[in-house]
Amino acid sequence: MTETSPALSEARVAVVHEWLGPYSGSEDVVAGMLRSFPGADLFATVHDPEEMRGTPLEGVPVRTSFVQSLPGAKKRYRAYLPIMPLAVEQLDLREYDLVISSSHAVAEGVLTRADQLHVGYVHTPMRYAWDLYLDYLEESGLNRGAKGIAARLALHYLRLWDHAASDRVDAFIANSRYVARRIRKVYRRPARIVYPPVDVDRFRADLPREDFYVAVSRMVPYKRMPVIAQAFTRMQKLLVVIGSGPDLEKVRSAAGENVKVLGHQPDDAVADYLQRARAFVFAAEEDFGIAPVEAQAAGCPVIAFGKGGARETIIPHPQPGATGLFFDEATPEGITSAVERFEELEEAFDAAECRRNAERFGRERFSDEIRATVDELWTAFGRGEALE
Repeated sequence: MTETSPALSEARVAVVHEWLGPYSGSEDVVAGMLRSFPGADLFATVHDPEEMRGTPLEGVPVRTSFVQSLPGAKKRYRAYLPIMPLAVEQLDLREYDLVISSSHAVAEGVLTRADQLHVGYVHTPMRYAWDLYLDYLEESGLNRGAKGIAARLALHYLRLWDHAASDRVDAFIANSRYVARRIRKVYRRPARIVYPPVDVDRFRADLPREDFYVAVSRMVPYKRMPVIAQAFTRMQKLLVVIGSGPDLEKVRSAAGENVKVLGHQPDDAVADYLQRARAFVFAAEEDFGIAPVEAQAAGCPVIAFGKGGARETIIPHPQPGATGLFFDEATPEGITSAVERFEELEEAFDAAECRRNAERFGRERFSDEIRATVDELWTAFGRGEALE
C-alpha cells in the first residue's frame, strides 16, 4: 500500500466468516459489515442457505471452502473443526485490497499478502481451546479415555494454530472491552472496540409490566439455564424460559410448575415476553451478550451474572439511570438473592432509562463505528504507518 492506494470507497473488500449455520449474533455482525461496505464479497467455510431464510443474509452469494461438499457439512460443520484451519487457508482472497474477518474460531487465519490489509473483528478467541478448555472437555465427556486424549491433542493443535494465525491479522477489533482483554491475554495484541449491532427498533418499552420473569438463551452449558430454572422453582415465582439446545431437557427437569419452558420461539413472541416481563434473568459470562441489550430495549430491567460483557451493557443499581443489578455467583442461591433484592428495589428501575441505554448499541451506530474504524486503519496502512 502507498499514498496512491485507492480510497476506501474504491477498495475491493472481502468479508470472511467461519461458517453460516443458524443465524445468531455473529451472523448479524456480518450482515452489518455488508451494509457498511456495499459491494463486499462474503466468504465462509460452510454455508447453509436454509438457515439464512428470513434473515438479512438470505440470498447473499457466499464463496465457500472444500468443506461445503463434505458429507453432512451444512448441519454438522462443527464435526469438521479439526480441518477448519486448513479450509479457511484455502479461501482465495488474492483479488481484494481489504479483508475483514469475523471470527470466533478460525476466520482470522485466512492468508493475505503484505499489500492487503487484514482487519480481524473478534467475537471471542476460540473459547473451547483457551479459557473454557477444561470445561469443554468435562461437559463433552472428553476428560478421560482414548477419546479424551484425542480431544486434548486436537485442541492443543488448535491453540498452536490459532496463536500463529493471530499474527496474520494487521489490526484487531473486539466486540467488547472484555474480549479486548482476552485478545491481549491470548494473542498479546491490542484491539480497538466496536460493539455489535442490536436491532433495538423491533422492541417497544411502553407496555405494562406483568408478574413474571423471563430468560431467553441458547440451551448450552455455559448459559446456565438449568440453574435459573432451579432457582425459580425453589422460589415459586413465575418464570418463562425461551430457547433450544442440548440443555433443554435439563431445563425441563429442573423446572417446577411455576416455570414455563417454551423452547424455541419466533422473534415476535420473544419481543412480546420481554416487553411484558418484570425482569430478564441472565446467568452467562458472555463476551458481549445481545439478549440483555434486547431486554433493555424492551424496557425490561436485567438481573445478570456480574462478569463479562454484561458489565459493559447494563447500568447497575445504585448508579444513576440504573437498568439492572448483578449477582456474584451463578448458583440458585445467588440468583435467588438477586431476585429478592430486585423486588425490594423494583421502583428504582425505569423502562425509559432501560430503552435509552439499549439505544447505545443500535445498528446505525455499528455501521458508523465499523466504517470509521476501518477507514482510519485503511488510511494508516496506505501511508505505511504502524497500526497498533
